[in-house]
Amino acid sequence: MSRTVRLDFGRTGLEIEVPVGVDVLRPRSAPGLPDPVPALRDGLRRPRFGAPLAELVPRGATVAVSVCDVTRPFPARTVLPVLLGELPGRRVRLVVATGSHRACTPDELDAMFGPQVLAACEVVQHDADDRAAHAPLGTVPGSDVPALVDRAFLEADARVTLGFAEPHFFAGFSGGPKMVAPGLAALETIQELHSEPRIGDPRATWGVVEGNPVHDPVRAIAARAGVTFALDLALAADKSIAAVFSGDLAREHAAACAHVRETAMVGVPRPYDIVVTTNSGYPLDQNLYQCVKGLKAAAGIVREGGTVILAAECADGLPAHGRYAELLASSRGPREFLDRLARGEVRERDQWQVQVQASICDRTRVLAKTPGVTPDDLRTAWMAPVDDVAAALADALADAGPGARAAVLPEGPQTIAYVE
Repeated sequence: MSRTVRLDFGRTGLEIEVPVGVDVLRPRSAPGLPDPVPALRDGLRRPRFGAPLAELVPRGATVAVSVCDVTRPFPARTVLPVLLGELPGRRVRLVVATGSHRACTPDELDAMFGPQVLAACEVVQHDADDRAAHAPLGTVPGSDVPALVDRAFLEADARVTLGFAEPHFFAGFSGGPKMVAPGLAALETIQELHSEPRIGDPRATWGVVEGNPVHDPVRAIAARAGVTFALDLALAADKSIAAVFSGDLAREHAAACAHVRETAMVGVPRPYDIVVTTNSGYPLDQNLYQCVKGLKAAAGIVREGGTVILAAECADGLPAHGRYAELLASSRGPREFLDRLARGEVRERDQWQVQVQASICDRTRVLAKTPGVTPDDLRTAWMAPVDDVAAALADALADAGPGARAAVLPEGPQTIAYVE
């Protein structure tokens, strides 16, 4: 006996057959709003936490808006026209919060924003490597490393952040203050926020913000930036808008996180032998680097020595840009990488992602169906390639023996699964 489960995979999804006894874990997400525009407009005109946007931004002002890059499913084409409608007579500058990612291509910007928004706004793509383009906001709390944030954002008359709250594998939740740092931070600031001790701290995990050694300094830096107005969304399973939170950055983001925590957290009685996971489909599964989030989601509920099976399209490969591929190739296995990291021998862009991946691959077997990544590259990433997810699951159940337990996370890191 089996049943069909649809996995979030690329743009099209992937259907697999799983035995009836396999648990399928999904978030209790609210459905998308039939028409989100009234909710967005209401969030800008009557925010729950503070004054209306138009009252905070005088006419003639330059408004810098931090907005997600192409690796995030933020519905900018829906949100930005509503935002611009509330800001007549203001000069709007979109600052693309790339963090340490590559710049978006012209085609990607057009797909993200649309030609009308692009014609109406100045667009600045954050470049973490251009130190001179950043201004200091003190130091990263807990260190002497400067907290450097993009001048294109800081030096505007008013500053707005647009994001969405979703579970984050080491920062607790996305959105809110992360749209300032690391989204608009210089590389050295990002590296400190993602340093080995911070990422390795058990409090740096899904759903934890207070006391999180990554999120606490992120929140502090964002507060220093003087954000004028913030808007965060909760997204439905189909990436449509389910809820809108707006106003004061700290308060609206806390409310957004509380909402998503309530809908996304799923408790299980004990760890599983096998967990099938995704990275929530496009655009989140564009490359293997991003898919570490889906692996971390599965790692929270798989037993030591168990098996994780990842299904992700990875159309962008490892990817080729950044230091991720080189760091993977620099060590013969995950334990060697973790040991080198602990000895201070590695301090590079993307080390944080490889650190999390190594900690998972060191304690579990990871299989992966990733059409955009070659089998050799997957092996270099300490994973074994598979072509058929259902067959890999069946084999893993047989290998684990009678009574083996398995679970599927069809939406990957949109579900915060945890052992009760």
